[in-house]
Amino acid sequence: MDIKRSLLLLCSSYGSFLLGQEKAIDTIYIFDNQMSKVKLFHHVSSITPQDVKKNSSNLSELLRFQSPVFIKENGRGGVSSPSFRGTTAQQTAFVWNGININSMFLGQADINNIALFGYDQIDVKAGGGSVIYGSGAIGGSIHLNNELEFNQGAHASIFSEAASFETYNNFIKGSYSNDKLSVKVSGNYSVSGNEYKVNDLQYTNFNGNYYNTTFNVGVSYKVAPNQKISWQSQFYDSSQHFPIYEITETKTKYKTQSARSLISWDINTSKLSNSLKAAYTEENFQYYGNINAPKSSGATGKNYIFKNDFNYFIVPKLNVNVIGEFQVNQGEGYLSGIGNVSRNVGSISGLLRYYATKDLRFEGGVKKDFVEDVNSPLLFSFSGKWKAANWYNVSLNVSKNFRYPSFNDIYYEPGGNRDLKPETSIQADLTQEFSVGGFKLRVTPYYIDVVDLIVWLPATPSYWKAFNVKKSESYGLESQLTFAKNWGDHNRLKLGAGYYYSKSVNRETNKQQAYVPLHRGSAHVDYGYRFLNFFAQGLINGLTYTTTDEKRAEAIDPYFVLNAGISATLLKNYTLGFKVNNITDTYYRTVSFYPLPKRNYSVYASINF
Repeated sequence: MDIKRSLLLLCSSYGSFLLGQEKAIDTIYIFDNQMSKVKLFHHVSSITPQDVKKNSSNLSELLRFQSPVFIKENGRGGVSSPSFRGTTAQQTAFVWNGININSMFLGQADINNIALFGYDQIDVKAGGGSVIYGSGAIGGSIHLNNELEFNQGAHASIFSEAASFETYNNFIKGSYSNDKLSVKVSGNYSVSGNEYKVNDLQYTNFNGNYYNTTFNVGVSYKVAPNQKISWQSQFYDSSQHFPIYEITETKTKYKTQSARSLISWDINTSKLSNSLKAAYTEENFQYYGNINAPKSSGATGKNYIFKNDFNYFIVPKLNVNVIGEFQVNQGEGYLSGIGNVSRNVGSISGLLRYYATKDLRFEGGVKKDFVEDVNSPLLFSFSGKWKAANWYNVSLNVSKNFRYPSFNDIYYEPGGNRDLKPETSIQADLTQEFSVGGFKLRVTPYYIDVVDLIVWLPATPSYWKAFNVKKSESYGLESQLTFAKNWGDHNRLKLGAGYYYSKSVNRETNKQQAYVPLHRGSAHVDYGYRFLNFFAQGLINGLTYTTTDEKRAEAIDPYFVLNAGISATLLKNYTLGFKVNNITDTYYRTVSFYPLPKRNYSVYASINF
């Protein structure tokens, strides 16, 4: 892997200039500076590092039980992809510290090949976001964010877990900061034999073992009272074996390595802010059709990104935001028909925010992308939020979003199609939020219309090809009821329940899309008493078709899964915990043929210094 290019970003530096004598004191530096603005107009679900410990097997498990996203996982730890509001995996954007990291080859991200540990917050946003976060942000976006705090001194933490199926997760983090410098480093190593049995299907997950390692480093330095230069990098390596049904079958595996490095120069005053970023991302993967033979296929992708985000308050109530970005995407395939390919991508976005009163605000945005050899549409977004009463909020969001074809869509041989058009979508959602006492009810109906959806269909009996299909549409409802209360020694009580209805159809056949359950539900409880903490989480998944013709015999039956755990915090810094996953010992799967584990267990310990 060409690590030299990512290390160059560490050594890069920018000239500096001063803008007046206005002073803005920040105690926390957030690499994705747009997220705080997004939260002013859209509901965003946030998952903290403490929440991660409840579902620490992989990112798929975490999102399945702690977000409204439907996760399709080919067995525990296998290839995994998300579906927001009935859309495809390619229509979900994964965003690392403000940078879109979807694969330039697949146009999506394999969730189980994205690190679970090392982020300060994971944010999940449903609904379109292409004006800010680019191609693929149609159904929703998942944000992996890091923060750097100042004036916090030295801190460290260790997390170690042992679980069923010879699974071990270990994570260590250390940080130091004073009034001018903040440094944070972390690393994790996860490994699993992952051989589990599901007797309902007479299935054993042979050859399902995996491991992954991650190293993160972040640094921020105040070069002036209102200026910072910051750097964040992540290095990831994993090996993932693909399950087989019989021990005599040929064993296969998939290996991937990635590097992401981002340097940012930020200026913040009371009226003006500017964030200039340079980033380098690299993805490498190798597929082995026989684990004892040389690789069968693979690819290397390199992405150079330059981005400037300028924000200015014309008057206290009126804010203008201009975002410019330029990328160079370079890819090289191995035994895939993809040679040395390159694509230049540029974009310019403009957003205007008007804060009419403290309870009423609006945002409008437009964006034009310039993608080499692709005719990209003009995008727009409009959002409004009104706090009509102390107990009632309402917000409206309307947007046009898009996804341009990936390298595989265009260049893969056989099957790539150089005449593909980008996918475009028009969507709207209306969120109403009611609050009474500690109760909060949020209800969001939505509609998404997608034109020129890119799909792979049989072209001949021997291969498939990428095509644009005319139209698909998704509509449905997301709802969530929560309750929170603290009193005395009962230091935390949180209850939540959600219901999600998703109708996603191909307009040509009027049939439900494959792997989009019509009904889903979830519930959770968190309770703390003195030094003890307890949680439980349940998931209900309705009938899920696995074919485009709604064939009932091949559909996945409804299921209910329940997890629970208890932990004790001793001497404030030491925590011991025990978890039981799938207490109900349910036979369930999210894709055909690959069931997920039945009842399993884990114990963990964490220390904070």
